[in-house]
Amino acid sequence: MCFSTWQFLYLLKVRKTDKNPSGIARPKTDNPLRREHPAPLFFQPFRHFPTMPATSPPRAWAEIDLGAIRHNLNVVKQAAKGEYYMPVVKAGAYGHGLEQVCRTLDSEGIAFFGVANVGEARRISQAGCRTRPYILGPAFPEEREEIVLNGWRSFISTMEEAEHYNSLARLYGKTLPIHLSVDTGMGRGGFLPDQLEELLSRLGELDSLHPEGLGAHLPCADEDREITLRQIALFERMAARIREKLPLKYCHLANSAASLDYEIPSNNMCRPGLVLYGFSPIDSPWASQLRPAMALFSRLTVVRTLPEGHGISYGGTYVTDHPTRVATVGIGYADGYLRSLAHKGARVIVDGVSCPLLGRVTMDQIIVDVSRAPHAEPGMTAEIMGPHIPVTELAEKAGTISWEIFTGIGPRVPRHYNY
Repeated sequence: MCFSTWQFLYLLKVRKTDKNPSGIARPKTDNPLRREHPAPLFFQPFRHFPTMPATSPPRAWAEIDLGAIRHNLNVVKQAAKGEYYMPVVKAGAYGHGLEQVCRTLDSEGIAFFGVANVGEARRISQAGCRTRPYILGPAFPEEREEIVLNGWRSFISTMEEAEHYNSLARLYGKTLPIHLSVDTGMGRGGFLPDQLEELLSRLGELDSLHPEGLGAHLPCADEDREITLRQIALFERMAARIREKLPLKYCHLANSAASLDYEIPSNNMCRPGLVLYGFSPIDSPWASQLRPAMALFSRLTVVRTLPEGHGISYGGTYVTDHPTRVATVGIGYADGYLRSLAHKGARVIVDGVSCPLLGRVTMDQIIVDVSRAPHAEPGMTAEIMGPHIPVTELAEKAGTISWEIFTGIGPRVPRHYNY
């Protein structure tokens, strides 16, 4: 018998009397010690229960300064003096929020938004942005129809891609602008130097494609100047040969580092990435003009004093050598605070005081020494990354790069925006 039927049968026993306004019949008894038990919950008519609040204060959150991102783009424009710009907003605008960043930059006179895949391109279009997405990586065959129908831009790395795009464009009666990708040493995709002649010959047969641009990527611009200069020279030779046959509008090689520090004669479009979010990947006089766009905070959840000889966190890798006042902080590796920060001198800021991380990072929490912050108490804010702890410090201590720190901040960390 189903649940609703039991309820129906139970309700048949209800009889209303003046002495029983609820209408629920109760068993009679003369024994004052006998308790009257209500019917089991699933036999009772539905009733309302108090509800929990829909929201609660975040345990960790990021504050994003959209004005800083706009400012940093203008710094790149002053440094690079390029004709066109493609802000790289892949991976959720490096963790800063894809739609919010794109809406902020949409009116800044840019050529494209650089994204990683069709899904990100779709989100930009659905956000109402007028600037076209540019898909920096190769698209799967089943994604190409959407690219053609929307007029999005995409790198072409193989003749198979070019022929497929051409057939789709012809099917829909369109002429599709494309960008050619050449490989100067990244090894991730693109036409090699010895493939150029075949490429130029066969492109002439694909009458539904319009070669609009040429691009490549510099893998060492922030690390090895000699290798980078060789790749720039190779790109210049390849660009010159292609431009003999094709009147390209866009030619782009400069990433963040190259935009600030290298002369690339044929480059007329820059692709700022990390620099857009306030950090230069190289030592540059322009670095001091950048404004970090993200700060990351959490709250103290527990504050107490542990005795000497007490282990802290998983594995007991840290043991107190004296009575220590510690605080539990509501952030962990599930939020993007890397586990590799343990025992590397990482710290947080509590009440203006630097408080060292103790023991291992757990999934949802960390423990810090607040002995030097006597006013620390539960609910107090802890700076995880921000004015006093730059992303570069976290990256260095974790043995990684700033890009990974930014993009690793998880979805359960809400972003709050300042315009």
